Amino acid sequence: MPITEFAEQNAKRYGDDTALIEINPDNYNPRQNDRVNAAPENWREFALVESAPEDAYRREITWTDFDRRANRFANLLLSNGIKRGDKVAVLLMNCLEWLPIYFGILKAGAVAVPLNYRYTAREIEYCLELSDAEYLIFGREFTGRVESILNDIRRIKKLYYVGSACPEFAQSYYQFISYCSGRNPGISVSDKDDAAVYFSSGTTGFPKAILHNHESLVHACLTEQAHHGQTRSDCFLCMPPLYHTGAKMHWFGSLMTGSPAVLLRGISPVRILETASKEKVTIVWLLVPWAQDILDAIESGDVKLEDYDLSRWRLMHIGAQPVPPSLIRRWKKHFPDHLYDTNYGLSESIGPGCVHLGVENIDKVGAIGKAGFGWTAEIVDENGDPTPCGQVGELTVSGPGVMTCYYKDEAATNEVLKDGRLFTGDMAREDEDGFIHLVDRKKDVIITGGENIYPVQIEDFLRGHDKIKDAAVIGRPHERLGEIAAAVIELKPGVICSEEEITEFCEALPRYKRPREIIFDEVPRNPTGKTEKPKLREKYGSLSIVALQTEDSPAAAGTGKKR
Repeated sequence: MPITEFAEQNAKRYGDDTALIEINPDNYNPRQNDRVNAAPENWREFALVESAPEDAYRREITWTDFDRRANRFANLLLSNGIKRGDKVAVLLMNCLEWLPIYFGILKAGAVAVPLNYRYTAREIEYCLELSDAEYLIFGREFTGRVESILNDIRRIKKLYYVGSACPEFAQSYYQFISYCSGRNPGISVSDKDDAAVYFSSGTTGFPKAILHNHESLVHACLTEQAHHGQTRSDCFLCMPPLYHTGAKMHWFGSLMTGSPAVLLRGISPVRILETASKEKVTIVWLLVPWAQDILDAIESGDVKLEDYDLSRWRLMHIGAQPVPPSLIRRWKKHFPDHLYDTNYGLSESIGPGCVHLGVENIDKVGAIGKAGFGWTAEIVDENGDPTPCGQVGELTVSGPGVMTCYYKDEAATNEVLKDGRLFTGDMAREDEDGFIHLVDRKKDVIITGGENIYPVQIEDFLRGHDKIKDAAVIGRPHERLGEIAAAVIELKPGVICSEEEITEFCEALPRYKRPREIIFDEVPRNPTGKTEKPKLREKYGSLSIVALQTEDSPAAAGTGKKR
């Protein structure tokens, strides 16, 4: 069955219950009650509401609203001549409109193409061209970028704008949607029909277009609910960007059970805790930096847990990147009753869940877990044969959520899809209990003097230092050894730390794993929390660099010079 049937079932069974809540803390007016800050009543009927998207603090819709909005957008697309398989790009910040628009595209038999909201104008143009998108729906934050490439995106037949003060070159989503029927358009969709094109995070180069069918999306629902046991009484706090598979596929657990979810815009420890308290949140998916920020704020006294009612919060889970065990030990100290899970996935495997730790295995923190619900996972050598226990190899996964292909890139597809298996590019090992431990990205492995160094191992160790907020280890060219390990270290706010202090701390590592260079700088991460190592390699990859500390880096004693 297509994933759109879940929304239709929820409308029939739980029509008057809340489906989605959007919180915009920047719009809060303390002189008004939270509920008063919601959108006006006629919002539900799709009237042109000039103030709702930008000015409301809190908005919510029911499952009936959700399904009706999806139907209206589907009918709008169909009335403009969209055909089965046509591509519709979505360029929006997280908002109440996002998911109904996505489902409307699917209900029309079309293919959704979510775009990264950090893309430059030229990256937007590139992705629209690569995906063959013919329609684009965008928000006010992107007006300038879209306008700057109007002459270069002539393939686009329609531009729909979500927001007030619609620009002249686009059509108002609110205005045109109000004329469309809220009934199901009745387009037949099968499991094998194309559903969505997602773009890779670009951590190893320019984004690839990843094509998934409806079977993949449905399997994500089943996997997420099986792992985290969502019920009707749960409330999911969603903060990562919806354009990425991770956030959306974790929300699929709420979709499957008809439970509410909260979209929080503007992330900070106080805002996360306030929202969890006020909205009676039970499940929160965090990225590592956000979890660190919450813990730092608690331990510095900037926030006090007793100020919030977090009694319903039962599960915190993390994905998108390796999780330092030290972080979870700190978390359990402050939140001893929380269940915890780690989720591993790729956009090529429909986001989270092809491998997961499981809430019952917290004693195995540090591992990413075992094959997820409906998935198989295997670690193989360079010939594709299984590796012995404890030996490092490449992680492969297979299951109903594997992508169809890299769209319009047969060569790249053939590199990673072999005999029904997806070769993830992640190096891993399996322990004696069958749990998988990530070692590093295949392309991130540093070979120094013939020894393989896996940066993730060093990064996890460095994050155990009480002055270090984040760390990234990259290879830098070396005339004799080929490469050496350089550690880019982001300090916690306000602390002072020297290169010598870090060097002494690293003496606990085997000699060949110790970083040869220490760099005090910020660690760049993309919106899904992954370290953007290409940026660091570009910045620090030249042998001619001697002084490694930039003038605007965090306060540090010592120069970070080459040793």
